[in-house]
Amino acid sequence: MMQKNHKRILRNTGMLYLRMLLAMVVGLYTSRVVLDVLGVEDFGTYHVVAGFVTLLGFMLGAMTTATQRYFAFDLGQNDGSNLCSLFNTSLHIHVLMAACIALVAETVGYWFVSTQLSIPHDRLDAALMAYHLSVAAFTVSVMTVPLTAMLMANERMGLFALMSMADVMLKLVAVLLLPYLAYDKLSMYVALLLAVALITFSGYLIINRTIFPAVRLQWNWNGEHFRSMLGFTAWNTWGNLAAALSQHGNNVLLNIFFGPTVNAGRSIAAQANGALYQFVANVQAAINPQIVKQYAAGQHQQMQELVQKASKYNFFLLLTLAMPVLLYTEQLLDIWLVEPPEYAAVFLQLTIIASLIESLSRPLMTSAQATGKIRLYQSVVGGLLLFNVPLSYLALTIWKQPTLVLWISTMLEVAALAARLVILRRLTNMAVASYLKLVISRVIIVASIAGLINHFMAFQDTNGIVLTLGLTISVISTVAVLYLVGLDAREKRYLSNLAAQSFRKVFNFAGS
Repeated sequence: MMQKNHKRILRNTGMLYLRMLLAMVVGLYTSRVVLDVLGVEDFGTYHVVAGFVTLLGFMLGAMTTATQRYFAFDLGQNDGSNLCSLFNTSLHIHVLMAACIALVAETVGYWFVSTQLSIPHDRLDAALMAYHLSVAAFTVSVMTVPLTAMLMANERMGLFALMSMADVMLKLVAVLLLPYLAYDKLSMYVALLLAVALITFSGYLIINRTIFPAVRLQWNWNGEHFRSMLGFTAWNTWGNLAAALSQHGNNVLLNIFFGPTVNAGRSIAAQANGALYQFVANVQAAINPQIVKQYAAGQHQQMQELVQKASKYNFFLLLTLAMPVLLYTEQLLDIWLVEPPEYAAVFLQLTIIASLIESLSRPLMTSAQATGKIRLYQSVVGGLLLFNVPLSYLALTIWKQPTLVLWISTMLEVAALAARLVILRRLTNMAVASYLKLVISRVIIVASIAGLINHFMAFQDTNGIVLTLGLTISVISTVAVLYLVGLDAREKRYLSNLAAQSFRKVFNFAGS
């Protein structure tokens, strides 16, 4: 059974990687085009306005997690016998949530954007139009959550990957059309993104209604499911609010203290880091249903082993990709953007460091969600992350250095990781000592050795072939350290057997 689950995880990860590679390439290209077409000022304005809409929708993350958890838990415990009722309950909650978000966004949010953000006066009308359209697009994305959650809980990653790739290609078409549109470019860009959101929602609805009997729109109100999911969401919302404030609240602070130019640098760093983190997110997305299903089936020991391996592999994977970027940040940004915004390089480096720490926490978050008992977990962890904005405000008031917000985020990620381990020992009887020995100590040793080796092997003058050589050496040396130091004997044996099987399949296919 474990071998079968591992193969399923690998297959699903592979499908998500195909989707991610396309999204990464298109995303990096479109960021360059949009920055060029909109200009640095409008680019920064869009991201602070759209980021504020996302901040208002902090409940979306809470409901996404809750929906996937309840679907996967029912599949693990009851073979999906309650899926129809759970799906309709989830849909009702999302309709209610979308209406509430739109109401708050168009009242309090509108006042804040129009009066408190630092937006050039001659671009205020365009920024407000972009804000209204962003609210509409976000509302559509809220309604899409139950549909994507059904695919993920059933581990139909292939269909999810195909729909995601279609979404990416539609956004690429929107960006390519942008230079040829006569109307205000900022407003038209967000209008095109709204059209893409509507098309994507329709596609998900058609696919789900075709392949899942549970996806039938009914008004069969189930009070027990509604109260359970809403209660779970209420506590989950606290954690997601803290995370949203951590990410987008600091973006607002940077706008207030330094203006949209610094926002542009922060946005570029977030996009580049997001492209790297997608590699980890895809592995985690493939593992999440298995963690929840194993807990639901009472296989707690197997779940803890999977959580430990996922934490370590998340970190190793991100470290392999991040190391060359950390070494050659400015050179890579110059190639990507030609003229990167101010602070983009240092923002990217600090964001990657925080993401490395967060990558360890992702499987821990899923195991906490699997229990359904998240009151203590979200109270403590959410409370820690919520300190990000006031601490950042205080630091910016005293020292006026924009990089301080990311140093504070990194320190709070470390504190949150420690809190998660302590709480999970109570929720799931997690062997914290084993986690520290097999995961934390191992990743610290690997990161230290790989970092020193790469530091001494880095080229000082890099251009063209020299930069390519430097990036290649960095990846190879990091992988070598991971294999020799980061993996135990059983993991090395499994990886060697998997590689041998893959080579045999390729050789047999080529020879046939």
